Amino acid sequence: MSTNDPDDEGKEVARHEGDLPSKFENPGLPAHPHRLTDVDPKTARRAERQVAFLFLLSMVGTLVMIVGYFVVKMDHDLGFVAYLERLELSNKVLGIGMAISLLGIGVGAVHWAKTLMPDEEKIDYRHLQRGSDEERTEAVEKLATGVEESGFARRPLIRNTLLGAMALFPLPGVLLFRDTGPLPGRDLAETFWKAGDRLMLDPEGGPIKASDMVLGAVAHILPEGIEESEHPLNEKAKAAVLLIRLEEDLLAPESIPGSYAGIVAYSKICTHMGCPVALYEQRTHHLLCPCHQSTFDLTQNCKVIFGPAKRALPQLAITVDDEGYLVAKAPFSEPTGPSYWERSS
Repeated sequence: MSTNDPDDEGKEVARHEGDLPSKFENPGLPAHPHRLTDVDPKTARRAERQVAFLFLLSMVGTLVMIVGYFVVKMDHDLGFVAYLERLELSNKVLGIGMAISLLGIGVGAVHWAKTLMPDEEKIDYRHLQRGSDEERTEAVEKLATGVEESGFARRPLIRNTLLGAMALFPLPGVLLFRDTGPLPGRDLAETFWKAGDRLMLDPEGGPIKASDMVLGAVAHILPEGIEESEHPLNEKAKAAVLLIRLEEDLLAPESIPGSYAGIVAYSKICTHMGCPVALYEQRTHHLLCPCHQSTFDLTQNCKVIFGPAKRALPQLAITVDDEGYLVAKAPFSEPTGPSYWERSS
């Protein structure tokens, strides 16, 4: 029979008939072997300096990351090979700095715990989940005692170096997040599309007539003149469009004003994470994003019917010019691409 009651200590804890004794005495805890740092103040001070050195080493690693981030310039004008070499050097400097920073904090904390914090074994008896007010007060006192025993308050060298290492460690993360670029602002709200732009086939180029779009046909489209823009790749990433023809009576009422003879044009950029929505199921009239399986229904103005996307694909209003070529009626009425906080503004 086992017990969790402290009052039972030293009493009978097991019974057995036969050759075994009728009871066993509680053997208690074995004698505690003291560490050298427990009995020798000089050794304890040396261990304290070692822990502080490890925390200082962590600070050095963090500073290496920060300095390396600014010193190793990533310049595309160097050429492709030189750029890759710089990229490799930058990754090595950042990686080594982060490794030193994490290693210093981790090893320092472990060394502190194993050499300077109390390591005596204690028995903690189980009680009900919610203790009395007196027990809760006692628990707070024990926590305060634990803080005192850890040496955090009375070992300022360790405390200050640890605080310094922990304060410096997040800074490289702030710098690395800076590389994600500025907030999009109006960049996603303004694409290359404008009223009168002809719809050009991608990638073969050339305009497309409404008569070229048979029922069920799908075409990948970009605006006319986008290749001559200042940043054609960036512009294509926002302006890519899917052109599809289906029966006019299947179209949702809100999508009809932007369509022409059953031909509709929707942004090709998924509103979840910006992947290309390039899979069309002709039987169900669904558009599928292959990255995370967001599904949009063409017959419901590209409303999301499945997946993580939260917004419908923006529609590009189209018509034809005097020669029968498909052209844009107007730019997109809302930002294309994935959602972000400032979209509504």
